[in-house]
Amino acid sequence: MADPSAPRPPRPRKEPQPLVIPRSAAEEQRLRLERLMRNPEKTVPIPEKLNEWAPRPPPEFVRDVMGSSAGAGSGEFHVYRHLRRREYQRQDFMDAMAEKQRLDEEFQKKLERNKMIAEEQTAKRRRKRQKLKEKKLQAKKSKLEQKKQEKEPDQSQEQASSEDDDEDSKEEEEKEDDAEEPSFVMGRG
Repeated sequence: MADPSAPRPPRPRKEPQPLVIPRSAAEEQRLRLERLMRNPEKTVPIPEKLNEWAPRPPPEFVRDVMGSSAGAGSGEFHVYRHLRRREYQRQDFMDAMAEKQRLDEEFQKKLERNKMIAEEQTAKRRRKRQKLKEKKLQAKKSKLEQKKQEKEPDQSQEQASSEDDDEDSKEEEEKEDDAEEPSFVMGRG
């Protein structure tokens, strides 16, 4: 155990913080954040979400049943008033919950409807793109067929000509084929 008469090491003094009175909510929030960031290792208490208020359920068995006979004391009015207030509060709560539930259901229906509309639009655009793609392929095929038909008469004439002309025409055909065939196809992944 340490000797009580031994001098203690001096404690590091915290520098005094100036008193700042926030003028707005933003400034107050900034001050709180600065205070939190002075010591980042310190845990920050995060409050739990408060449960929604719900009225006390009605009693299952009522012992103090008020009769309709005359002669009730003056204190009974206050008991009746509190019971009535509590019952109205409970009914208002139930109405508010029913309204909230109805609004949630409407919102979910609206989300589903918007989702269906978006899917229909997407499908329609997909069909349109597919149709356009097929048209391009058909046009390309017909163009290639036309070129083949044009080349067939040329080839019969070339066979009649000399071999030098034949080699030149083959080189030209290869160049034409290279120029006509795309090096890549867009839209395919």
